[in-house]
Amino acid sequence: MEKFKILPTHIGIIMDGNGRWAQKRNLPRYYGHKRGIESVRRVVKAAKKYGIKYLTLYSFSTENWKRPKEEVEFLFKLMEERLKKEGEKLNKQNVRVRFIGNREQLPKKLQKIMEDVEELTKNNDGLNLTFAINYGGREEILQAIKKLKKEDLKDLNEENFKKYLYTKDLPDPDIIVRTAGEKRLSNFLLWQSSYSEFYFTKTLWPDFSEEDFLKVLADYQRRKRKFGGLT
Repeated sequence: MEKFKILPTHIGIIMDGNGRWAQKRNLPRYYGHKRGIESVRRVVKAAKKYGIKYLTLYSFSTENWKRPKEEVEFLFKLMEERLKKEGEKLNKQNVRVRFIGNREQLPKKLQKIMEDVEELTKNNDGLNLTFAINYGGREEILQAIKKLKKEDLKDLNEENFKKYLYTKDLPDPDIIVRTAGEKRLSNFLLWQSSYSEFYFTKTLWPDFSEEDFLKVLADYQRRKRKFGGLT
């Protein structure tokens, strides 16, 4: 196994390109989403293999509701089907699974499965795997402000504010990866990514392999993180 001197503690991934992967093969878009699940498995396996402690996957954004109704319904059905089965496997692998985002708008069945998987894996101390479902960075910040207003907190600072975010129990991402050639955050972890490194690849998500994951780790070795100071 390849060794790295410096590893990111937390990797966030914007999994992009499922639809384009299918269209390039003259297949329906939903086929790309199904193939994308295989990449999720590969990345989780690689993260465990190379000692990454936190992995957050952008699975469905608050903007994805704009997609055709049939595609959105298919995505939720796919999540319901796979999360239940994969949750049991991940539990056996000592993976803790969490979900961030606005759950109230999601189908009740999916909400229940998410709760069950979180409860099943809550005591695991291996990889911390987080799925961002119906997640939007701006909405997260607004929700945090609404909670703050109710509590009338006098001494507000960054640490206090973080306690009201979906990610209150997670460290900020060290590096955010986006596949499929796009170079934007798309409302992903806006507060948390203030000092994240970024890695963009043209590889479509269903083609993302362990080798691609290693390229991310290798690239991270070359970064000099100064957080506004000097090296």
